[in-house]
Amino acid sequence: MEIIQYGDKKITYKIQKKKIKNLYIQIKNGEVIVKAPNKMKEKNIQEIVQKKAKWLKETLEKEQQKPKEEPITPQKLENLKSTVQMAIKKYANYLKVYPNKIRIKDIKYAWGSCSSNRNITINAKLANKSKEAIEYVVLHELCHLKEMNHSTKFWNLVEYCMSDYKIYRKELR
Repeated sequence: MEIIQYGDKKITYKIQKKKIKNLYIQIKNGEVIVKAPNKMKEKNIQEIVQKKAKWLKETLEKEQQKPKEEPITPQKLENLKSTVQMAIKKYANYLKVYPNKIRIKDIKYAWGSCSSNRNITINAKLANKSKEAIEYVVLHELCHLKEMNHSTKFWNLVEYCMSDYKIYRKELR
């Protein structure tokens, strides 16, 4: 573990040397991880991290202020499954698109995803969101079965099906 000082705050970070071209700084669960090229000198790494100290401090403070995630109870998971199934029926018939598989699992990078194999994955963390936000995510992924991008055509399709989708999209930020 390395330490830098920014004002009255000490920031600890871990360096991971990798076969990469550029240095990356990531904050994961309150931990600062610096991924650096194998050949980069420790001194250069420290200089770069020091230059980012203000950003690191602010980002770490923001992360600490975030409310902790509510646990997902079996009841909430059941409610999520039934809301997803209802939304699939509602919008799939309307759009005349049908996914091959629908999965609900814990994914870190998105609220939902749609693969080129026409498989839809819904994030289990949606169990803590409103019914409308869940429906929006399902609709969003179903629209990808028609438009596999985020073009104007895609967003027009989402809006055509759910004119107030922007309200629910904000809930997910």
